[in-house]
This record gives sequence, structure tokens and C-alpha cells, in this order.
Amino acid sequence: MNVCVVGGLGYVGLVTSAGLAELGHTVAAVDVDRDRLVRVEAGELPFHEPGLSELLARHLPAGRLRFTGHIADGLRDARIILIAVATPARPDGETDLAQVIAAAEGLAAELARPAIIAIKSTVPLGTHHVVRRVLDQHGRVEGRDYHLAAVPEFLREGHAVHDFLHPTRVVIGAADPAVRAEVRELFRGLDAPVLETSFEQALLIKYASNAFLAMRVSFANELAGLCDATGVDVFGVIEGMGYDARIGHSYLAPGIGFGGPCLEKDLRSLIRIAEGAGYEPGLLRAVLEKNEHQVRQVARRALEGLGGDLYARTVGVLGLAFKPGTSDVRNSLAVRIVDWLQRRGAAVRAHDPLANGEARQVLQGVTVCDDPYEAAQGSHLLMVLNACEEFRRLDLARLRSIVAEPRIVDGVNVLDPEAARRAGFAYHGVGRR
Repeated sequence: MNVCVVGGLGYVGLVTSAGLAELGHTVAAVDVDRDRLVRVEAGELPFHEPGLSELLARHLPAGRLRFTGHIADGLRDARIILIAVATPARPDGETDLAQVIAAAEGLAAELARPAIIAIKSTVPLGTHHVVRRVLDQHGRVEGRDYHLAAVPEFLREGHAVHDFLHPTRVVIGAADPAVRAEVRELFRGLDAPVLETSFEQALLIKYASNAFLAMRVSFANELAGLCDATGVDVFGVIEGMGYDARIGHSYLAPGIGFGGPCLEKDLRSLIRIAEGAGYEPGLLRAVLEKNEHQVRQVARRALEGLGGDLYARTVGVLGLAFKPGTSDVRNSLAVRIVDWLQRRGAAVRAHDPLANGEARQVLQGVTVCDDPYEAAQGSHLLMVLNACEEFRRLDLARLRSIVAEPRIVDGVNVLDPEAARRAGFAYHGVGRR
């Protein structure tokens, strides 16, 4: 099929474009970010994602994938158009639909043949009405010039290519069964259940999934706090819980909480959706508040470890991306904690195996180091805020020899507490003994 992906150089857009090309479609990825267009055409990915460069290397020369900054060019011969632009959260938690509206305006102006417009971006209920109004006001008639659908994404950063090609499910929301059937053809060849739903159900499946994952993270952190208070190691408790098939082990790792571009944003958006519908989402609010509390708890550990005074103390921070396996520092809780440390007078030295480049662009006054030992050099406290494999393999004896004072706050429980203590560190994890 001929496909156009609007927002094709964003995280979801680029993975989706490359994934559809892998499935045999001819894909035009449209993006207004000129800098990214130049970089990708030169063979440079705008972010780290395992397996993505291989897909581009395979399908760009074959002509199954191309990039353009002009929407009219991207729409040429396209039967299905995917909107995969960013939908960031506004300060009040509402979803900012400016890029979705701009995409709809561009489509309304340039659409030259009947097409299915499928929204892949994560958007609140009612967004299809907004898109329909934009198109209608430009003289486009639904059912004649276009049909609307929703195809939410379920991609994990660091595993996005795998998740696209080996999904747990494909969700297609549209009012017209014929439209759902045509969109279904787009994903032919994927070994996964296909759920055909209404537009609104498709959107809520996405939001509810992320809210439930966020709830699991907050529950694990609540349990870790209880274990800290009662002297029990949380790892054994979670292991025992996870063997219950109704519970499982995923997303039950205590730590600094959930950050990044999805879980918190989508949880806040779902809360606003509930409020707009006249429903009070008490449980969702509690999940969010627990997450905020968890960040404060980990930060408080740093303050306690240095006797309540961070001024002119050096803190080494290991991990800046919002999770391991990605270079993404958007809404990273580690970055939030770094800012908290700086505002209290600490000098911060930091390292992340993948996110140093992005971190240098957003962090002011932080010494971003090329390896973890450089970041730890001369530190009065070492904080681990990302569960990278590199940090699991740290030479603790070497660390002990270069720090000014041997203190570790392990905000993601990546180190062995006993090994750290044998190396001479005062160790504090999250629910660990």
C-alpha cells in the first residue's frame, strides 16, 4: 500500500515509517523539522533506537521509504495517511493538539484524492471531531474525500522496532467497518490479535494501558516504602508476588518513579478527560501523587546522606535518560532530581551511556562526563538514577578509591547492597536491605 506518515521523523513517526516499509509498503515520511531531515538523509538518526538504522539502510535505497518536508509530495498516491505528530502536555495537564490541528490543516489544503486519515498520535476523546471540523471547513467531505480512524501506538522506547514488528495487539478504531478492514490490511503479516473498535474505544485503550502501567510502578514504590519502614527487603516480596499469573513481574521495579514522554503525560490527560466528563478519578490522582512523592523521597535520601546540606558538595549522578536503552531525557525524573540538587547548591557531575548528547543541550551548569568513573571523581555522594547495564557492572572498589566520601543513593536498585557495603560504601536503595 502507499502510505504517508505525517510527523515521520518523530519517535513514533520514524519507527512507524520504517516498520511499515519492512512490512512491504511504500512509505513517504513527512516532517517540517528541516534539521532532522538533513540529518536523516545524511544517515544520522535523530535518537537512539536499536534496529532502526538497519531498517533505514535496507529500505531507503530500495525506494520503499523516503523523507520529504512537503506534505503535497508526501500525499502523492497515498491511500492511508497516518498522523504521528507530537501531542505534548500543557502545564495544566491538558493535551496540546496544536500539531494535530496543523497536520489536519495541511491535509485539508493538499489532499488530492480520497484517503483514510488514521491518527496514531496519543490524543484525548473528541479529537476526531476537531480534525473533522478542520477538514470540513476547508470543503472536504467525510465519506467522499476522507475517512477517519484511530490506530494507537504501543511502542516502548528502546524496544520500539521490536514492538512494532512483534506487537502484543493492533487496535483499529473507526465507525465504518470497511475502513477498519482496509486499515487492517496495513498490518497484514504481523502475528498479533487485531481489535476493531470505535474511535473512542481505541483512544481509551491506549490511555488505560499506560495508566495501568503507571499504577503498577506506583504500587511497587508504595510497597518499597512499607518495606523500608518494616525492615523487609522488597525484592523478595515482589518476586513472590510476580509468580502469580494474575500479577506477573513486569513494571514492579521500585525506583524513582515513572517519567518520560508517555506514562505521566497520558495519566494526566486521562485525569483531565475524566474531569471533563464529570467523573472524579481518585485512584488516578493517587497514582500520580505517589509518583511525585517518590521523586521527593529519593531526593530526600541525598539530603539526608549529606547531613541536610548540599551547598558546595559534589554529587555524581549516573543515569540521565528517563529509562535505560534510550537517549531520551524528555520529562526524565533524573533530570528533575539534578535540577533539585543544583537549586540546593550542589555541584553535579553526571554520565549516561546514551543520553550525554541530549543532556548537554538541556542541563545548565552540570559537568557531563564521558564515563561513570569520571562522573564519580571527587563526589561526596553518588546517585544512580537509571538502571543501565553499564552501572550493574561498575567496579565498586575503583569507585571507592576515587570518591571523596563513600555514599551511594541507588534510586533504581541497580547495585548489590552487600557488594556496595563490602566495598566501603554507605548504601541506600529503594526498599532494599
